[in-house]
Order: sequence, then C-alpha cells, then structure tokens
Amino acid sequence: MLTKTLGAGLLALAASSIALAQEPLTLTIGVQESGTVQWEIETIKSLGLDKAHGLNLEVRPLADSRAGQIALQAGAVDVILSDFVWVAAQRNDGNLVTMVPHSLTVGGLMVPANSAIADVTGLEGTTIGVAGGPADKSWVILQAYFASKTGKTLPEVAEARFGAPPLVNELLGNGGVDAALNFWQWNARAKAAGMHELLSVKTMLAELGVAEPPPLLGWTFTEATAEAKHDAVVRFLDTSFTAKEVLLTDDTAWENLTGLMGAEDDAALFAQLRDDYRAGIVSSYNPEDTSAAEQTFALLARFGGSEVVGEGQELLPGTFWPGYRK
Repeated sequence: MLTKTLGAGLLALAASSIALAQEPLTLTIGVQESGTVQWEIETIKSLGLDKAHGLNLEVRPLADSRAGQIALQAGAVDVILSDFVWVAAQRNDGNLVTMVPHSLTVGGLMVPANSAIADVTGLEGTTIGVAGGPADKSWVILQAYFASKTGKTLPEVAEARFGAPPLVNELLGNGGVDAALNFWQWNARAKAAGMHELLSVKTMLAELGVAEPPPLLGWTFTEATAEAKHDAVVRFLDTSFTAKEVLLTDDTAWENLTGLMGAEDDAALFAQLRDDYRAGIVSSYNPEDTSAAEQTFALLARFGGSEVVGEGQELLPGTFWPGYRK
C-alpha cells in the first residue's frame, strides 16, 4: 500500500465529501499491464480515490495498446488509454470515439555519452534504433525535423533498425546503433545508465512550429459511453486528475511504486523515472484548446501519410471530449 501522506489524505478527504451523497457508479477501464499508467491506477486504488469520488472502478489488464483498442471497439471496456492520432483516425472513419488528455510525455533521441553526434545533422551515415515501426510517430517527427535542418530525407542517408523498446536500448548500450529513438520511460533508463538525450520530441516539435506539447495520450471512450455513463466517466476523470496532483506534488506517494517502476534497488533510475513522468503530467484540460494537436496532426499527415494518420488529413471536432473541463 502507498504511504498516505497528509497531502494525499487531504485530497482524498475532499473528494470523499463530494461523494458522500452519491451512489457508487461502475466503470471498466482497460490498462496495459506493463504500462506506466499502472502507476496512476495503483495510486488511485491505494489511496481509495475511486471510492472517494463515488466510483466503483473495475480494472481489466490488457496485453498492449492494440488489445485495448479492440476491447474498446468490442464494448468489453468503457475506457482505455490511447493516442489522439488514433482517436482522430477513428473519427475520420466514422467511429465516434473521443478522449481527455492523460500525458504530455514524449520520447527523444538518445546517444552514448561519448558520441560524436553533436546535433541532428550528424545522423547522416549512422544507424538509428527506432522503437516501433516505420509508422511510429516519433520517427516521423524526427524525419520532419531532419528535413527542416538539412533538406534531406533521413531514411535515404541513415539506416533505421526497428525493434521493441528493450531491444533498442540494448542496441544503444552495446554499440549496435549510433543513436536511438525510444519511448520516454526507456529513455529514462538509458539516462540513468549514462546515455545522453541529444534531442527530445518536444524540442523537435517546438522547432517545427508546435510551441506547446500536444496531449499525445488520453483517456479514450466512445461517445455512446459518454452519453450512457456520463456521470461515471466524469467521476473517473476527476479521480484521475486527483491522482495526478498527488503524484506531481507528493514524493512519498511514490515510495511503494518502485516495484511497478522496476527500480527497487536503483535510486538514480527511480528518481529519473519519477521526474520524467512528472514532466508530462496534465494538470488542466480545456476541450477548446486544440491548436497543438491540430498542428501535430497536420505535421504527421504531411510526413507520415495515411499509414500514420489514416485517410483523414485534419483533426475533426470532437476528438477531445467537450463534456469535461478541468
């Protein structure tokens, strides 16, 4: 169980006072078993934040993000964590799913501490490890950034080696690649092992004209669920934002998360994961503020095409749920 600090306790108490007159409502969420979202879920459960908000939260483990998308479309779960590009692509196909942002955290380009690569122009002639496949969004953004700096097409002047995040980190560590583009939590592990972040995806986007980081991941559900279980969805979102506040402000709330983080005996790794996670926490939500997402979607459509964004070329209204505000 998590240590119930004064700050966390006060937040739970405040939520409890709201929930006293409410009948508990049930909502089923699907979460990836190995995902960092488990840190928030554990915080919610250990502090009783779901009960405090009048919510009976049922958690269904999922193998990966694709399994979650299938479960949502099949009606096996009410809410999943997905990315706004998938939501936008679904809406362009007529499937009315929507989302509320969960995280702003993005990955970046890592190099060994003694690397001769000083900036993105130094990638020419190198081998780059990429977590995921050719349609990975960070890979597309890196290509756009490289083109803006050099006028060249990155896959034509460098070799990409695609693989799972642990493999990409292993290749970076043993010299199998010259640089690696990986997800943020794996980059945190690389940093703790002495690697250097040459360039974050956030910085790439900023220099490409996207001044604010887009909410890449969000709690995703169908409009039908939003209508049929409106109050339960709102209570869940309130619960989620309460947990985020705890994780952002309360160091002791992290003490018993070390096992989930895989950092039980590594203080440096623990601190790196915690701090990088905190950097991406969403503290507010205005469904009308979609400019960063629109700009990022347009960029991905231009450089990645339909393999990345689907057949639509723009972010449709309703991608971000208008029924909630924080």
